[in-house]
Amino acid sequence: MKVNITETVLRDANQSLVATRMRFEEFEGILKTMDKAGYYSLECWGGAIFDSCLRYLDEDPWERLRKIRKACPNTKLQMLLRGQNLLGYRHYPDDVVRLFVKKSVENGIDIIRIFDALNDIRNIEVAVDETLKNGAHASGAICFTLSPIHNLESNVKLAEDMEALGVQSICIKDMAGIMGPQDAYDLVKALKENVKVPIIVHTHSTTGLGLLALQKAVEAGAFAIDTAISSFSGGTSQPPTETMVYALRQQGYEVDVDEKVLKQINDYFKPILHHSLQTGLLNPLVMGTETDALVSQIPGGMLSNLVAQLTAQNKLDKFEEVLEETPKVRKDLGYPPLVTPMSQMVGVQAVSNVLAGERYKNVSSEIKSYVRGEYGKAPGEINPALQKQILGDEKPITGRYADLLEPGLPSAREYLGDRAASDEDVLSYVAFPAQAEAYFEKREAKKKKTFNYTIEKIED
Repeated sequence: MKVNITETVLRDANQSLVATRMRFEEFEGILKTMDKAGYYSLECWGGAIFDSCLRYLDEDPWERLRKIRKACPNTKLQMLLRGQNLLGYRHYPDDVVRLFVKKSVENGIDIIRIFDALNDIRNIEVAVDETLKNGAHASGAICFTLSPIHNLESNVKLAEDMEALGVQSICIKDMAGIMGPQDAYDLVKALKENVKVPIIVHTHSTTGLGLLALQKAVEAGAFAIDTAISSFSGGTSQPPTETMVYALRQQGYEVDVDEKVLKQINDYFKPILHHSLQTGLLNPLVMGTETDALVSQIPGGMLSNLVAQLTAQNKLDKFEEVLEETPKVRKDLGYPPLVTPMSQMVGVQAVSNVLAGERYKNVSSEIKSYVRGEYGKAPGEINPALQKQILGDEKPITGRYADLLEPGLPSAREYLGDRAASDEDVLSYVAFPAQAEAYFEKREAKKKKTFNYTIEKIED
């Protein structure tokens, strides 16, 4: 049996360990080597990459993607998309979703893994449809979580609904690393018995269960697994690529990656990891095994962001209290899976509750929108007292929220005018207005500086 490998160091490992701060120039030198490794795909875009490029790295995320595509012509490029949320933290109109998917494919993406933070199938249907229309591979993702209302049957039903939409594979997305080996085996087996498309498994090493879960998932018949090159593996990241390849081959599985190339890749990333530790960008706390996540269910990227948030406020001593508060907030909100954007929303509210010394003294605008139904249907019942506090006598939205939104592209194009050089610029602005405008200003300033320098040289 053949097992395929998706390498995550360019996206999720980067996001989970160093809060998506790895610059393109840092990994540019290894891309051509990575293209020779024999990976099924390179997860290199989506998730928090887009936001981080504009907000922190002074990079055009679209140009980043095009450069990766040029350097890796032989390997499928993969991205993570939050359904109707795209790469932002709110729902976008259908015209924006369709153009974003179209441009993602045009700029180099081959596989789009699409999920909804609430596992609300209505929130992925437009993105799946547009992915298929543009000839890319649509992979539907089940956000794996544990709660009184999530079980094997509900996951199988969701997979069946995704297959009916036309997805070409289904990924079990265990963002918090809480899927045990038996969970993995049972779920993969059940999905293979009920749907025909290939099954892919994504997990994290946060709780120490990752290697065991992937092993049992393969035994149950998983088509592919997500791993990270060993220097950027473990902790809140994925299990190590080389370790999984070694173990699977020892058991007789066929894995088409070149271990000599993997060593070159790992040797390249080692100094980057060490530099991140020295500068404080990588907090050793996220490198360890955190079994408390089996209770809090906090995913890797969320854990590192909570640490950063509390550190910035000089309140890291409140970390344990926030970990205890997080599952309580989640229960109040009807047990949403802790994945972006819900993980950030629940985490921020938990921090607010702890630091204020009073639960829900301050409620974020995002939580209010969630309770109104703007993110989709809550998996379970929202705490009636909290709902009353937020909505009063207002009734929550029961339909698909995107159906209530006006088209988003015309007004954005009109506002930007000639500041937008392309549809990609328009989409960047729609997703992150303030960050995109700031980037456009910097880009224009660089152009003028380069132009003036050229004129001076000509005159000389």
